[in-house]
Amino acid sequence: MLKKTITYEDYNGNSRTEDFYFNLNQAEITEMELSVDGGLVEMIRRIVAAQDGKQIIATFKDLILRAYGQKSPDGKRFVKSQELRDEFSQTEAYSKLFMELATDANAASAFVNGIIPTKSVAAAPAIKPM
Repeated sequence: MLKKTITYEDYNGNSRTEDFYFNLNQAEITEMELSVDGGLVEMIRRIVAAQDGKQIIATFKDLILRAYGQKSPDGKRFVKSQELRDEFSQTEAYSKLFMELATDANAASAFVNGIIPTKSVAAAPAIKPM
């Protein structure tokens, strides 16, 4: 699980600092790996190597929103829903995170590697910045 502390300005002009959580569990990673020829990591490498900006943007948007959720107070669940994704995507925090990942290869690499479960990291090669 990746915790990102993001400082942003809300739509009332107030500065806010909040923690946001991102995670993909092993089932989600496996589903993503099997749904793409060559696997998710290889797909991302191909997109980056081809410098396909449109596809890079779409892939990062999908990863951010798939991984976003909220921890239950007891820590037993990581709640994800379309409503939560929509709410997050409508904030300046999302915009700030998206722009960071779109413009900083090291930040993008750290984000992707941070949302992949530790057990999956051992089984798959890390995504390195190009």
